[in-house]
Amino acid sequence: MTIDQSSILIVDDVSSVRYFLNQNLRIMGAEKVSEASTGQQALMAISTDHHDVIFLDIELPDSNGHELLGRIKALDPQCHVVIMSAHSTVENVKRSVEGGASGFMAKPFTPQKIQATMNRICNLPQAQSA
Repeated sequence: MTIDQSSILIVDDVSSVRYFLNQNLRIMGAEKVSEASTGQQALMAISTDHHDVIFLDIELPDSNGHELLGRIKALDPQCHVVIMSAHSTVENVKRSVEGGASGFMAKPFTPQKIQATMNRICNLPQAQSA
């Protein structure tokens, strides 16, 4: 999998976070980037289209990102989910990894962190079979 071939979904209720991520992913070559501002919108997007990578905020207005992670992985086990949060506590990171997340990004994040996260995901062995 390469960044330019990836279908990416950004799930965050803050429009400036979605915009920042979207712009940086497009600069890196991503062509298929979609956005959702609620857990419900994310589940609808996931049920209608496959996403290789989902950037998922923990705190959404209508759902908890950790619970949503479980639902996403049940619907599409091959999908890489990167949890995002301003609260990078050990508990949040541990719960994300245990839930099947492919990564964790603490807010605020930099373009370099986004690039490093995408590079790592694109080089994961299971991503090659997708």
